[in-house]
Amino acid sequence: EVDPAQIHLYGCAAVKPTEDEDVVRITDLVEKPGAGEAPSNYAIIGRYVLNPAVFDVLRETEPGRGNEIQLTDALQKLAADETLGGPVHGVVFKGRRYDTGDRGDYLRAIVRLASEREDLGPEFRTWLRRYVAEEMTADPAEEAGA
Repeated sequence: EVDPAQIHLYGCAAVKPTEDEDVVRITDLVEKPGAGEAPSNYAIIGRYVLNPAVFDVLRETEPGRGNEIQLTDALQKLAADETLGGPVHGVVFKGRRYDTGDRGDYLRAIVRLASEREDLGPEFRTWLRRYVAEEMTADPAEEAGA
């Protein structure tokens, strides 16, 4: 689930609950919906296990948003017509997630993952502490020679 104000950045799924609270049945998908068009705040984050039937559907899928053939459009067809290879299910992700298509999140992911690595973390965290303490507290006007 993402903040509704951010759903326009993602493919979005309309869902129905299943017996397993971590799995939902996807009934519709919209690629990067406009304001007020999102069927939910469930974003599609791009990790798939697909029925091979999706390739037949993709062959017949016309270019959509951005004039590109969208996997979301093919999955929507599978969700709407089970005879094509559906149903389509989603796993509700719980945990830390970074959107590496967002520059800030990309940098946060790199810093966090580097910090957590046993081989890089100790030295990187020492450098990062020093950088934040020294470089980030310096007056930009002084650095520019003003």
